[in-house]
Amino acid sequence: MKSTMIAGLALILFGLVALAYKGITYTTQEKVVDIGPLHATAEKEKTIPLPPILGGLSLATGIVLVIVGARKP
Repeated sequence: MKSTMIAGLALILFGLVALAYKGITYTTQEKVVDIGPLHATAEKEKTIPLPPILGGLSLATGIVLVIVGARKP
Protein backbone atom coordinates (compact mmCIF):
# COMPACT_ATOMS: atom_id res chain seq x y z
CA MET A 1 0.00 0.00 0.00
CA LYS A 2 1.29 3.44 -0.85
CA SER A 3 2.25 5.88 1.86
CA THR A 4 -0.20 8.54 0.61
CA MET A 5 -3.08 6.07 0.82
CA ILE A 6 -2.07 5.02 4.35
CA ALA A 7 -1.90 8.67 5.44
CA GLY A 8 -5.26 9.31 3.78
CA LEU A 9 -6.90 6.38 5.55
CA ALA A 10 -5.46 7.53 8.88
CA LEU A 11 -6.84 11.04 8.32
CA ILE A 12 -10.25 9.64 7.37
CA LEU A 13 -10.32 7.55 10.54
CA PHE A 14 -9.27 10.53 12.68
CA GLY A 15 -11.89 12.73 11.01
CA LEU A 16 -14.68 10.24 11.68
CA VAL A 17 -13.62 9.86 15.32
CA ALA A 18 -13.38 13.64 15.77
CA LEU A 19 -16.86 14.13 14.33
CA ALA A 20 -18.36 11.32 16.40
CA TYR A 21 -16.87 12.09 19.83
CA LYS A 22 -16.35 15.88 19.65
CA GLY A 23 -13.63 15.72 22.29
CA ILE A 24 -11.16 13.60 24.21
CA THR A 25 -12.04 13.03 27.87
CA TYR A 26 -9.56 11.94 30.51
CA THR A 27 -9.49 11.70 34.31
CA THR A 28 -6.84 13.09 36.67
CA GLN A 29 -6.36 12.67 40.40
CA GLU A 30 -5.62 15.76 42.46
CA LYS A 31 -4.65 15.98 46.12
CA VAL A 32 -7.31 17.72 48.18
CA VAL A 33 -5.97 17.16 51.70
CA ASP A 34 -2.44 16.15 52.69
CA ILE A 35 -2.12 16.57 56.48
CA GLY A 36 0.26 14.11 58.11
CA PRO A 37 -1.14 10.59 57.76
CA LEU A 38 -4.41 11.89 56.30
CA HIS A 39 -4.48 11.92 52.50
CA ALA A 40 -7.49 12.67 50.32
CA THR A 41 -7.65 12.84 46.55
CA ALA A 42 -10.37 13.81 44.11
CA GLU A 43 -10.85 12.64 40.56
CA LYS A 44 -11.50 15.36 38.03
CA GLU A 45 -12.70 14.70 34.51
CA LYS A 46 -11.24 16.98 31.87
CA THR A 47 -12.09 17.30 28.19
CA ILE A 48 -10.01 18.46 25.26
CA PRO A 49 -12.57 19.77 22.76
CA LEU A 50 -12.21 18.89 19.08
CA PRO A 51 -14.02 21.38 16.85
CA PRO A 52 -16.17 19.89 14.08
CA ILE A 53 -14.24 21.87 11.46
CA LEU A 54 -11.11 19.89 12.39
CA GLY A 55 -12.91 16.60 11.80
CA GLY A 56 -14.37 17.80 8.51
CA LEU A 57 -11.04 19.09 7.20
CA SER A 58 -9.30 15.89 8.24
CA LEU A 59 -11.95 13.79 6.52
CA ALA A 60 -11.78 15.84 3.29
CA THR A 61 -7.97 15.80 3.23
CA GLY A 62 -7.95 12.05 3.79
CA ILE A 63 -10.34 11.47 0.89
CA VAL A 64 -8.18 13.61 -1.40
CA LEU A 65 -5.03 11.71 -0.36
CA VAL A 66 -6.68 8.34 -1.02
CA ILE A 67 -7.79 9.48 -4.47
CA VAL A 68 -4.35 10.88 -5.30
CA GLY A 69 -2.67 7.72 -4.01
CA ALA A 70 -4.90 5.51 -6.14
CA ARG A 71 -4.19 7.53 -9.30
CA LYS A 72 -0.40 7.55 -8.93
CA PRO A 73 1.30 4.96 -11.15
